Amino acid sequence: MMKETDQIQIHNHKERKMFIGVVWNCAAELKLLLSALLFLCSLITLFQFFPSSVRDLRGCASFPPPSSAVQFLTTTIIPPPPIEPRQIKKLDDVVLEGGLIKRNFNGYGAAAYNFILMSAYRGGVDTFAVIGLSSKPLHLFSKPTYLCQWVPHNVTENQQNITTPGYKILPDWGYGRVYTVVVVNCTFPFPVGHDGAGGQLLVHASTSGGGDSNFDLTDTIEALTESPGSLNTLQFTATPKYDYLYCGSPLYGNLSPQRVREWMAYHVKFFGEKSHFVIHDAGGVHPEVMDVLKPWIEKGYVTLQDIKEEERFDGYYHNQFLIVNDCLHRYRFMTKWMFFFDVDEFLFVPKKGTIKTVTDSMSQFTQFTIEQRTMSNKLCYLDDTAGKIYRKWGMEKLVYRDIKRGIRRDRKYVIQPRNVFATGVHMSQNIMGKSTHKTEGKIMYYHYHGTISERREPCRQLVNTTNLNVEGTPYVVDTTMREAAGNVKRFELRMIGPVLQRTRQ
Repeated sequence: MMKETDQIQIHNHKERKMFIGVVWNCAAELKLLLSALLFLCSLITLFQFFPSSVRDLRGCASFPPPSSAVQFLTTTIIPPPPIEPRQIKKLDDVVLEGGLIKRNFNGYGAAAYNFILMSAYRGGVDTFAVIGLSSKPLHLFSKPTYLCQWVPHNVTENQQNITTPGYKILPDWGYGRVYTVVVVNCTFPFPVGHDGAGGQLLVHASTSGGGDSNFDLTDTIEALTESPGSLNTLQFTATPKYDYLYCGSPLYGNLSPQRVREWMAYHVKFFGEKSHFVIHDAGGVHPEVMDVLKPWIEKGYVTLQDIKEEERFDGYYHNQFLIVNDCLHRYRFMTKWMFFFDVDEFLFVPKKGTIKTVTDSMSQFTQFTIEQRTMSNKLCYLDDTAGKIYRKWGMEKLVYRDIKRGIRRDRKYVIQPRNVFATGVHMSQNIMGKSTHKTEGKIMYYHYHGTISERREPCRQLVNTTNLNVEGTPYVVDTTMREAAGNVKRFELRMIGPVLQRTRQ
């Protein structure tokens, strides 16, 4: 018979074997548990060294605890409260006396905004310009009105709220799409806010029915706010900072950095030291184009504006008319002359003349236009080895000019901005003063249509004759821009160094 002590030893041995077996079978789980405990202890040790702002977790207590561990692991964002639908009383059909059935119509939502404000600027002590977009059908088929109101910060007997009708200008000549451009001129009968007390310009935009005679909705727009002491009335009469300012249309697409490089270097040299370029990025200033603009931005010649937000609103060519009108009123007191043309167009003044001699001779005009010389965007003159041609700038190798007669060629224009109320793309019809188109032989621009929008070698066809006809269009060799290229390259090197030497198409 087994002794009692032997039974106890056997029993203890069995328990130890069982314990070891359990530990062995659960080794992975134990390692995970020990690792978690070690990490937790380490975190607690380090926590005391964190800044007080991090250690204060009381803000977390404001969130209700999740209902379950699964919810905690899967739910990371608290959904917003449901939007209450707009309650509109539905009008049912009604049977009138005599059996006549009166049908009713129920409208929901809106087709387009009444007004989309981009900017507002002072034009003097008593006048303002408000620039924005508005529904094109609203202006085509209705008569929306604008009422301007000046509200001083401190209302006194001498400075009270004053209203005046706003005069609307539609400068895009019907080119708009869903939206059209509207410039509202607010001119009060006497100066407002000129005492430096500050105030606010409100514009009350009324739809005047907007096609629905039962409604005349009015939206109040906070167009401009002036803080006390912020108005400097000397800006309206002071000598402008620049002689020439370029207002660029929206840049969009996969633009060629090399073409932008050529355009910038050429025109900084063309306009001189007292010039400035306002570039508007609607999606075209990708990193390689930014590399080209950056040296000129650092030199103070370029201001770059990100206007990609305007892409939300469907207007003509990335709301081109909106952008140039904003540029006009934003910079109207900063420059003597303002130029409107594109980055595939190069201005040129014949020998013995300069841009200064041209503008001085046009000083009696508020606006003058510039004639176009259309260049082929694919024909290149093979007067050298092909390898050397491909290494040249576009303005050196695209030398075939279209001389077809009897066709209308678009002009670009220049204005003295202080006398302009609203502007366009090819000219302005809202000016005070005279315009002239008689500039032939004085100034022109070479147009390389489409070359800026493609990142590829522009030479598609090499030609070794000075006269040719392609698909019914006659061309002749015009080396005017080629002859200017050498001086432009040396100017770029002197101004910004070799930083752009490796720029690609």
